Amino acid sequence: MTLAFLPALLAGGVSVLGFAPFGWFVLVFLGVGALAFLLERAPDARTGFMCGLGWGLGAFLAGVSWLYVALNRFGGMPMPLAAFAILLFCLYLALYPALAGALYVRLKSGGLVWRGALFAALWILAEWLRGVVFTGFPWLATGYSQTPPSPLAAYLPVIGVYGVGGAVAFVAALAALAPWRRLRGLPRPLAIIAGVFVLAIGLGRVEWTEPEGEPLSVALIQTNVEQDLKWAPGHFAEVLQTNLRLVSDSRADFVVLPETTLPTLVERLPEGYLDLLGGMVSERGGMLVLGVFSRDDAGQIFNAAISVGSGPQQHYAKRHLVPFGEYSPPFFGWFYRLADIPMSDQTRGAREQPPMSVLGQRVALNICYEDLFGAELLSSLPQATLMLNISNLAWYGDSLAQPQHLQIARVRALETGRPMLRSTNTGMTAVIQPDGHVDAVLPAFEAGVLEAEVRGFKGMTPYAHWGNWPVLLIAAGLLLIAVLRRRRAPAA
Repeated sequence: MTLAFLPALLAGGVSVLGFAPFGWFVLVFLGVGALAFLLERAPDARTGFMCGLGWGLGAFLAGVSWLYVALNRFGGMPMPLAAFAILLFCLYLALYPALAGALYVRLKSGGLVWRGALFAALWILAEWLRGVVFTGFPWLATGYSQTPPSPLAAYLPVIGVYGVGGAVAFVAALAALAPWRRLRGLPRPLAIIAGVFVLAIGLGRVEWTEPEGEPLSVALIQTNVEQDLKWAPGHFAEVLQTNLRLVSDSRADFVVLPETTLPTLVERLPEGYLDLLGGMVSERGGMLVLGVFSRDDAGQIFNAAISVGSGPQQHYAKRHLVPFGEYSPPFFGWFYRLADIPMSDQTRGAREQPPMSVLGQRVALNICYEDLFGAELLSSLPQATLMLNISNLAWYGDSLAQPQHLQIARVRALETGRPMLRSTNTGMTAVIQPDGHVDAVLPAFEAGVLEAEVRGFKGMTPYAHWGNWPVLLIAAGLLLIAVLRRRRAPAA
């Protein structure tokens, strides 16, 4: 272990303070800049690897260790084994910045601006790979920290979360590597940094999408059913009554209940229960969307959302499942047996599913952590006018998971130029505008109904048009140039 490992570990941990609920986004620049500073002074690729590993381990242990709650408290995994599993998972996630660090040290050359660009390119590629390999886990991608009031939020509709993460890395590296002791060398990096923020201010004035249709009254329900009671057979009737009571309290035309708000298969619900729920809203011409499990003719089980009330029933099946929680990856049957998680043998929904038609609007659904994968949500555009996420984060208790997930939803609203509605079991139920502003949010761990009026939006942001490809191609091109420069260096 190199001497730089511990400072890198600290820098990674500090970076988490830039994300929700803390929101000190400047600290992300500080944490990433500290890593760039350490890498610049690393004597070899091995040291660079250890710096990146330390940074990643600090960030992920501080930022996503709440996964322990699901494994230990609700999954029944013994405490030492659950803690060890989280440590291994965080070490795996840390491999991505470690690889970026090793490559940077091996390939760095040239002037300050080129080194900053190389660092940013490697950062983008590492975060993107973390978001796709083994189905991906892009939680705490750097760009998520730059929601308003960060000026860089204006880049999200243009280059998406990975592009903004790259912008953070570029600015942080320029600031960290600038020759502060030689004033003559400062104007160029400072001018570039200023240009990044000036352009952001200009982009912030652009309205990429525009309202469509009449305002829609919505009621987003937060049921606040405790996770350890939700699946208890003796409490099933109470869960059903809680849903009925909260729906009856709503007055909106479009009512939403959270993910798996009915913790059973549709076919096992009491006879007439769905008709009763639907009747409460259809009498005023409304519609209700709720989370439940469904099963097809082949016996496959889906984490689903269905509509009841006015109009024909519509169905959405979750496409991006949670490994270990909703399905067991190959060769991990032993883990599946250790973690006693209900309904963990699910099937992915179809890749292409049309938005639901809701009272003149077209609503694109996503369930729980599906909204981490921004590029996957783009298939519903430009048809969708509203985005809707239903979640159940009760698995993770009173932790950073809730505010972090709300921040992720804010990024999706900015990327798509659409309002994002969130109905959750224990929090955070919210209405988010296309500019990422949170109009209203219910207190966590309290049952309630959040009522608001929202308008659908039409049009396409640049990110909605192109997705991640422009940013990834630029990053890959910079990496290729760095490799070619490295190969030619000895000959020169």
